[in-house]
Amino acid sequence: MTRSSPAPKTHVVGSGLQCVTDDDVTLSGVHVPGPTDRPAFVLGHGFTHGIAKPATRAAIDAFAEHGAVVAVDFRGHGQSAGRSSVGRDEVLDLDAVVRWTRAAGYPTVAVVGFSLGAAVALRQSALGTDRPDVVVAVSAPSRWYVRESVPMRRLHWLLEHPLAVQMGAALGVRLGEPWSDLPRSPIEVAGDIDIPLLLVHGTQDDYFTPAHAIALQDASRDGQLWIEPGMGHGESGLTPELADRIAAWTGAWTVAGQSAGSPPGA
Repeated sequence: MTRSSPAPKTHVVGSGLQCVTDDDVTLSGVHVPGPTDRPAFVLGHGFTHGIAKPATRAAIDAFAEHGAVVAVDFRGHGQSAGRSSVGRDEVLDLDAVVRWTRAAGYPTVAVVGFSLGAAVALRQSALGTDRPDVVVAVSAPSRWYVRESVPMRRLHWLLEHPLAVQMGAALGVRLGEPWSDLPRSPIEVAGDIDIPLLLVHGTQDDYFTPAHAIALQDASRDGQLWIEPGMGHGESGLTPELADRIAAWTGAWTVAGQSAGSPPGA
């Protein structure tokens, strides 16, 4: 099978936004307005991605067909301040964005994270101060220090290199200091997530195998799992059709605060 990749011809128009995290990092992003009686989608991008990158823009476009979209560059990426902690402190970023989204008039918030953003979404849904109503993790790793694929071995080579900061800058990422203490991994927090959880993973993901999503589902309370044939990694593997199904799933879980049973399109 060929890998799916979105290729929208035009982009939706949004307005710029800024919000400040609890540790005083200013984040920059975009808000695409939508109806306040539908879930607003907060998108969390992958490592080296951001709201100006084509795959993230395509994801914004796809979800804007279904409601408001709020997306920022994580710390150390794009126009946001700070330095990337590669998943630890970005929980504070999602706290700030969810808080901003509710203050903008959207009472129901669905966080959709991709790759690194999926790991952050899972951790924020369990540990954050401003948690969403629904969380979707696309191409999430279940644990830290995954080296089972060539792309991940390359990533860890970069992160552990003495010149990591300089090399990260060449990729458009401002890296922070290495972790001194190991934060709880996605699989360690999955059982603490008490909101509807959807895990989406592609069979052609060249970073993490579907075994990660299966392990996360097993560790969760009642997370639902979609294994997508032929799908690649993260927002680069998202298609408009898959975004449609994710949006329908989130809407079904959030309408009138009632569970929808089986997810639409499963």
